[in-house]
Amino acid sequence: MLHLFSLGVLLSHLFLLLGYALPARSWSAFTVPHASGQGQDDTPALTAVLANFSSNSTILFQKGITYNIFTPIKFPVLTNVEVRIEGNLTYPTNITAIQDIVGSSSFPGAWFTFTGGTNVTLRGSTDPEWGWVDAHGQAWWNIQQQTNRPHGWAFSNIKTGVIQNIKLWKPIGWNFATSGSENLHISNNTILAISDNSSSAFPFNTDGFDAGGTNILFENNHVNNGDDCVTVESGGINITVRDSYCENGHGLSIGSLGEGGAVANVQNVLFENVVMNNSLYGARFKSWTGGNGVARNITWRNITFLDVPFPIYVTQNYFDQEDGPKPNSTTVNNTHIADFLFDDFHGIVKDVPFVEGSCVTDPCWYAVANATGKEVIILDLYPNTTSNILAKDIFARTETGAPVAAMCNATTISNDVGFVCQDGPFIPTKAGL
Repeated sequence: MLHLFSLGVLLSHLFLLLGYALPARSWSAFTVPHASGQGQDDTPALTAVLANFSSNSTILFQKGITYNIFTPIKFPVLTNVEVRIEGNLTYPTNITAIQDIVGSSSFPGAWFTFTGGTNVTLRGSTDPEWGWVDAHGQAWWNIQQQTNRPHGWAFSNIKTGVIQNIKLWKPIGWNFATSGSENLHISNNTILAISDNSSSAFPFNTDGFDAGGTNILFENNHVNNGDDCVTVESGGINITVRDSYCENGHGLSIGSLGEGGAVANVQNVLFENVVMNNSLYGARFKSWTGGNGVARNITWRNITFLDVPFPIYVTQNYFDQEDGPKPNSTTVNNTHIADFLFDDFHGIVKDVPFVEGSCVTDPCWYAVANATGKEVIILDLYPNTTSNILAKDIFARTETGAPVAAMCNATTISNDVGFVCQDGPFIPTKAGL
């Protein structure tokens, strides 16, 4: 299997070579002005001049200023542009005002939208007091308001780009999306979707990174949220996620894939050296019954999990509780799975009773029929849809000290998966040692 060890090195050299290859051109700098009147929107002054700084430019949000981004920013196609956030940015606190904007036909899809370009950098600040983007998500979570919520950052259709040192505080919902982009380096970013009371004010759908596109390296990111830490969506090819920390979310995920019979394509993904702390899932694959296409050559390696109920969870029976009850389907189609490796997992299975904050149904959406709560791995598969799944070097104990278990139906697999495929004790086989 191709594990993409060298992707980060190749990308680093690529960015360096591109930097040297750029011919000398005049460079422009624009410092975003801050409206003098209290509570005035700073977006119009920026968008009015963006066309003048769409190439060979630096756009600076200045340190020491808190900018009011009360309406969305949509960047034109950019070439050789760096957007530097050294000041703080704030969304409106008026929920209704945001909902009206998101519900309008002119909403660009995210509060910050990059529509495309080449050699684009979004850079924050290493100053702990500055460079924060505050979306005031707590107010939305307190009232469980899920209508017309804005996505945060669409970094779409970018060819060669960087997202570095961005810090997000209490985002309302979905954070970064990279659909259609290629050759990105996304590093040292912080996403803190931390609720003051997650049992009654859960930060729903605060996905950290929705990875679409090709040749993307995520590293040294810190995510504390209420949904996937990183999810690779259909079209994600040659994606590496490494050396990162995830807390309180829903895992290092592939999918969901195949909803409504869609044809999925995800290939060559590596998750490596990641800590999953108090997350609902560790490694996670999710596809809908009736889906098509393939997910191939996916590796999760050296994953530490602390108090995680589902350290390894693979399902071809996914559904979204927001869309109603689990659909009844008799289709034999499913997104195929090939060459999945779970390698060197170590940690603690949370096997004490709990209710995770995203649970709004009874039973909870994440409940697994007949599970004991002590499973380190669950393979919920259909026959004749998988090949070459392997779990090796899995070292786990339960929080209560009870024996670790597994769930697996031997009629759905075609190879030694590294443990005895049964609903019962987790017993490694020779392939899993």
